[in-house]
Amino acid sequence: MMAACQPFLSGAISKTVNLPEDATVEEVEEVHIEAWRMGIKALAVYRDNCKVGQPLSDGKAKKKDAPVEASAPAAAVRKRLPKARPSITTSFAVGGAEGYMTAGAYADGALGEVFLKLGKQGSTLAGVMDAFSIAVSIGLQYGVPLETFVEKFTNLRFEPAGMTDDADIRMAQSMMDYIFRRLALDYLPFEQRSSMGLYTAAERAAALDNGGEYAEIAKETDTPKAVAAVAAPAVASKPVVVKIEAAPLAATIGSSSDLLESMGIKSDAPLCMTCGVKMRMSGACFVCEGCGNTSGCS
Repeated sequence: MMAACQPFLSGAISKTVNLPEDATVEEVEEVHIEAWRMGIKALAVYRDNCKVGQPLSDGKAKKKDAPVEASAPAAAVRKRLPKARPSITTSFAVGGAEGYMTAGAYADGALGEVFLKLGKQGSTLAGVMDAFSIAVSIGLQYGVPLETFVEKFTNLRFEPAGMTDDADIRMAQSMMDYIFRRLALDYLPFEQRSSMGLYTAAERAAALDNGGEYAEIAKETDTPKAVAAVAAPAVASKPVVVKIEAAPLAATIGSSSDLLESMGIKSDAPLCMTCGVKMRMSGACFVCEGCGNTSGCS
């Protein structure tokens, strides 16, 4: 074909002669001599597998001849919780909106389910929160790490947001932000949550005295693992006499909502859009005592 086209062209033809891998030097010489006899001006010779990336290869054809075994990914196995499992119910308030979170754990203390119940909610929001709780619980039981949920749902911004009644998490950008920060502090090890900047109030206070170096501090309250240990049969011990003293008046204020009510401010009052201070009821509207801004009334 090259010899037939060459007489009609003033220049040389840029074509390649493909030779097998076992071609010898004498055979390459014979190819050049035969091209010269045919009147071909130029010739390019390529021997199979002489380059790492070659333009012509029959490797795919060889693969088609070999039997191909389809390898399906291993199906995920759901690790269900036992019928009786330890759980912790936490009451919380974010921006004046109250709710309850029940977290169930396995025997080793790992988180396995989460159920959320919000106060003053309608049927639509209740259904959405129930569906969200079931989705998160099934994901945990199928092996989705809690750290993944914490990274996805923390720092979400939507109302209600603001101050909380949790000493470890004073401000939250949303209920989801608070819920997964609380779960991270309760169930994630110190190394994982420290990489996300999540510390308890005691750990932050200790870091101030330690030159900014954070270290894990055991909680004084019951942890999920401690609750799981309580579920096991306890060894009989001697009775302990506990002396109960009258609690001081300040101890009756157990949350920021109680503190606000003692100050004459409703717990469900909105935050000021200008300075962020809790607003006070003024007639049918609200007024901010910090900057004087109102919720719309004159």
